[in-house]
Amino acid sequence: MTTPEEYALLLTDDLRRAVEQNRGRDPLEVALDRRVPHAAAVATQLKYLARAARKLPTFAAAGCILPPRAFEQASSERCALHKPLEGDTALDLTCGLGVDSWALARRFGRVVALERDAALAAVVRENLRRLGVGNVEVVAAPAEEYLARCDERFDWVYADPDRRSAEGRKLVRLEDCSPDIRALLPRIRAVAPRFCLKNSPLFDVDEALRLFPRSRVEAVSLDGECKEVLVCDDGTGPLLTATALGRGSFSAPPATPAPQPEGPFDPARCRYLVIPDVALQKARLTAHHLVPLGVDIRSDNGFGFAAEEPRGILGRTLRIERIEPYDPKRLKRALRGRGAEILKRDFPLAPAEIAARLGLHAGDELRLAFTRIDGRFWTVFLEK
Repeated sequence: MTTPEEYALLLTDDLRRAVEQNRGRDPLEVALDRRVPHAAAVATQLKYLARAARKLPTFAAAGCILPPRAFEQASSERCALHKPLEGDTALDLTCGLGVDSWALARRFGRVVALERDAALAAVVRENLRRLGVGNVEVVAAPAEEYLARCDERFDWVYADPDRRSAEGRKLVRLEDCSPDIRALLPRIRAVAPRFCLKNSPLFDVDEALRLFPRSRVEAVSLDGECKEVLVCDDGTGPLLTATALGRGSFSAPPATPAPQPEGPFDPARCRYLVIPDVALQKARLTAHHLVPLGVDIRSDNGFGFAAEEPRGILGRTLRIERIEPYDPKRLKRALRGRGAEILKRDFPLAPAEIAARLGLHAGDELRLAFTRIDGRFWTVFLEK
């Protein structure tokens, strides 16, 4: 964890100049360069600025200060900018590095951002100055303390609780995170009519709806990875949404029965394998989205199959060469020693174990998918 002394060092002009002068150099080389003042701290900043080029490109371009733990826990810019909030005033209970506060500042006239660590709050103020953001007030105070004395009304309250224990263990239950949002709900609702909660991608959507029954619950993915589960408690739900950033969204009421494919699975009709986006799986909306588009899918965690290439889906499609019942002995005789890319859904073995059992190694000669449908295991040979 970054100490107050280390935060203070990050704010000095000497360190800022040293970082600017060494941008583009290998951080390890800088760490060993005795000519660089505070070489270790400079090297760390260079390392995280390089990583921020993808996750936080605006922050990287502005040369923002990036303390490691705060960087790791921060939203990406794309996720932060996606959050569907707007109005005149917003209260961010858990500022952290300030990425969500920066994004909220684009949609609100005024944002109050709370950060319990006074040293990190000073870093956030400096970063917002470098970013040219002037409508965010950073307050060094715990959420519990601020809400207890707050007499101001906001349009929205936003929170992204700290989901790490003191030992670094990941936490999922809201009451275990900091601050304890469930305990603070009465005060949150006293200062704003609408509340947005960012949860871990591990958080269950059914649990979110149980805790916030009139909310919109959204699973958000980026580049095929589920990044967060958002709960917008504004009385417009219940509604489940799956969003793949850059690809689109799909929504349905949580009580809507999932449509079922017609008839038994027929591998002879399948020309395309559909790999549903993880946001659909997380929101349990896979069948709701894909079956009406002509995709045969029988499990939220499985592959889909289609006779015609489906358009406008949240997911990937791959052309199928053929589908066979899974026969490991025959497959090993036919494929042993070849290089393959292995995909699997609803299958009891990991890709590495499948490869070992069939005598395959990593490579691009073959692309194979393994799955279970209606209790039977199948091997799907895919076009390269």
